Amino acid sequence: MTLTTLGGSPADAAVASHPKVTVLVDRCAGCQECVVRCPVEALSMDVATWTAIADDSKCIGCRQCVRTCPFSAIFIDGPMVVAERVGRPAHHLEQLEGNLEETRLGFSSWADVVAEASRCLSCPDPTCVRGCPVHNDIPGFIAAVRGGDLDEAHRVLRRTTFLPDVCSRVCDQAVQCEGACTWSLAGGAPVAIGAIERFIADNAPVPGVEQVSERGRDLEVAIVGSGPAGIAAAWELAQAGASVTVFEKDEQPGGLIRWGIPDFTLPRSVSSRAWDALEEAGVDLRCGSEVAPSELAKLSASYDAVVLAHGAGVPMRLPVKGGDLEGVWDATRFLVEARAAVAEHRPLAGLVAGGPDDVVGAGPGTGAGGGSGAGGGSGAGGGSQSYGLIPTVLVVGAGNTAMDVARLARRLGARPICVDWMDRRFAPVRPDELEEAALEGVDIRFSTTLGRLEGQDGHVVAAVLDSTRQEAANRLPEIVGHATATERVDLVVMAMGYRLDQGYASVLPGVPVSRRASGVADRGWQASGLIAAGAPAFARHQPIGQLALGRENARVRASLGVGDRLWVAGDALVGPATVVEAMAQGRRAAQAILDEQPRRDGHQPSGRPLRVLVGYESRAGHTERAARAAAACLAASSAEVKIVPLSSIGVAELASADLVLVGTWVEGLVVAGVRSAKATRQWLAALPPLGGKHFAIFCTYGVAPRGALSALQGEIESRGGVVVASAAFGPRPSAESSPEKLALSAIEKLGAQRSTLEASIPAA
Repeated sequence: MTLTTLGGSPADAAVASHPKVTVLVDRCAGCQECVVRCPVEALSMDVATWTAIADDSKCIGCRQCVRTCPFSAIFIDGPMVVAERVGRPAHHLEQLEGNLEETRLGFSSWADVVAEASRCLSCPDPTCVRGCPVHNDIPGFIAAVRGGDLDEAHRVLRRTTFLPDVCSRVCDQAVQCEGACTWSLAGGAPVAIGAIERFIADNAPVPGVEQVSERGRDLEVAIVGSGPAGIAAAWELAQAGASVTVFEKDEQPGGLIRWGIPDFTLPRSVSSRAWDALEEAGVDLRCGSEVAPSELAKLSASYDAVVLAHGAGVPMRLPVKGGDLEGVWDATRFLVEARAAVAEHRPLAGLVAGGPDDVVGAGPGTGAGGGSGAGGGSGAGGGSQSYGLIPTVLVVGAGNTAMDVARLARRLGARPICVDWMDRRFAPVRPDELEEAALEGVDIRFSTTLGRLEGQDGHVVAAVLDSTRQEAANRLPEIVGHATATERVDLVVMAMGYRLDQGYASVLPGVPVSRRASGVADRGWQASGLIAAGAPAFARHQPIGQLALGRENARVRASLGVGDRLWVAGDALVGPATVVEAMAQGRRAAQAILDEQPRRDGHQPSGRPLRVLVGYESRAGHTERAARAAAACLAASSAEVKIVPLSSIGVAELASADLVLVGTWVEGLVVAGVRSAKATRQWLAALPPLGGKHFAIFCTYGVAPRGALSALQGEIESRGGVVVASAAFGPRPSAESSPEKLALSAIEKLGAQRSTLEASIPAA
């Protein structure tokens, strides 16, 4: 094996202080992937051997070349040449009780934000953009900040996001944009993307809704739910001039970002900003208007399109003995009622410890200092203890929602205990959430679960806890010790997450959609190096590329309707997820509506050509020739036609087509049975629910197709597709059955003008 190192000093001291690049010339194929992706032009090509050469003096150790080389021909030793990440001051509240002041601060000066922005490499293929669920142009807005232009930074951001002030506060950047930053992938500290985005949003007014086109001018769209997905869908549609009506079951809009996130993380002035802007832009917001699953048909009859963005708001409860006692709440109820109680400086109804007057502002140890009452507690072991007038709130769960519950309880003067059966190493909670909660006096116990609850006069008074053990992240914990601790409790809050409303799930086929990436990623994702990066330490050792690809699959899936003129987005589509994912999906669903231009009367709006996707599975070329003949006929009618092998058609391609024409060949023997080609059947099996998508199908055969065509139609219809035309073509041409006739029949069924097609069909 030949090693080539160019431009670097052989001295060990030099290697230790600066990166050293090694190119294995026997492996280098001269593809130039490394050259085009190096952000500092440290790589070039040796024109004599057409292999990569490196200039160590320019190399900064970002290792993009290592990740993106398809032949593993490059290695880098030595440090990363990058400034330290700029820290932000900690903000610890001296007084917690009744205090909803924001606890996480952003950058306080231009000097700090510019210093942090200067760490960005402006990568040629920025993996941070792939890690962001909405694909914000992160290098673009960071460059604007470096140039001191906040207006330009906002212009860049609003191409893709409507909630920069919200997402910059609540996003788990470590497993999204920052985890996918090239510095994180190289093993270092990424650019503080979230903090820079927040600086932009906090230091210049976030622009309101601005109409940018008239694509939706004649559309009337209903949106069910006013959370992040509903906000994004409404904003995208309003920008295009559509008439938008939003139905919200609660009395105030905002969904999760209003009732689910306390003010100390997301101030009310920030969470309400989007709906202030949408209402000012003319969006018809109808709060207190719940839409039941049985009412969807009626709603669809009144609007051109419907977007279901109702979230996944059914709280999960642990089925334990005593779970039906009074004083056992779900997280939703606690977050709503406790937030109001703290804001109004009054006791929380139901939380008593010696009388309602003793709940807030009474008894020792209720201040921020913690003391033995507020933050101490008995630890993981021990039996029941009395804490005098200080009430105890047991929070079942230790995720981000549970931390919000516990920290709100502290602001009510209570002693919160969080228990979670997972091992701390594997718990899906942000480390900063855990740190902040612990500093505020929350007693957090991992590897602990609730065994049973005990009551007195019908009200919960004690919780018996069990110990658990978890060996690996992909294995469920197991109980290893029963009744290892007993705690006196005044209130128990189940904060283990949420699930979909089963009433809606029963009428939405294929929901929830899995966000797990499967199969081989496309060339763009593979070449970016994000998939190959593994699980960076900054991303809590999560497979950052696979997570990003899974989020992208879900975002694309939101563009494919689940029924006639019906789309689903956000948690209602994928189950409990994040604010930014919901926003990305809501925006994508709205874009699909603008592309499709649906009408409740079935009339195809003029001015937009029919979009037809022709896919074929061909072995000997007969099926491909038939597909091309049909495609030529369609193109002559002014339709927009794209023809590709069937294997190239995925969710994104299906979503953008008005009609999908599928061609395959028949395999098998007449005696043993015939059917469509195996590759076609595999393609069909991988399809999601098709939501009323229109198909035309054909098969080519040598002897006889028998039931192959009807079986193919049955498969498509079983997945929610609508087959509008079908045909089988034998080895001899027929005037009655031809690819052109099939195309004509399909177009007629979709309401296209017959006269535009007849001229393009050859005479029999």
